[in-house]
Amino acid sequence: MQYSKKALNEYRSVEVDASVLAANPHELIAKLMSGAINSTQRAKQYMLIQDIPSKSQHIKVAMSIIADGLRSALNMEAGGEIAANLDALYEYMLQRLMTAHAHNDPAVLDEVVLLLNEVKAGWDGIKS
Repeated sequence: MQYSKKALNEYRSVEVDASVLAANPHELIAKLMSGAINSTQRAKQYMLIQDIPSKSQHIKVAMSIIADGLRSALNMEAGGEIAANLDALYEYMLQRLMTAHAHNDPAVLDEVVLLLNEVKAGWDGIKS
């Protein structure tokens, strides 16, 4: 799996420890998922207190992790239908994050967190 330097930098921006540098590809994807979950939850907290700049920053980080980390790590050729389904799901999450941002809708952020948690639970069940 190939990971972009931008994805690693985005993940560091959500307070990742140095363990990401030593992570194997499976662990890195799990860390990226955790980072996207954390950023989305923080965006909701800021949304609820109407701190728009902080909400925007955390939504931006979550979107970057999903687009530049999780989606870019998909191997569409080897992953077949599973990779295609994940790609579509990640695209849906990105659209929902934009909707939540535009409409200040915390329920939409909850939906994204739920989806990320479901994918992460499946991912965590895979032996590396």
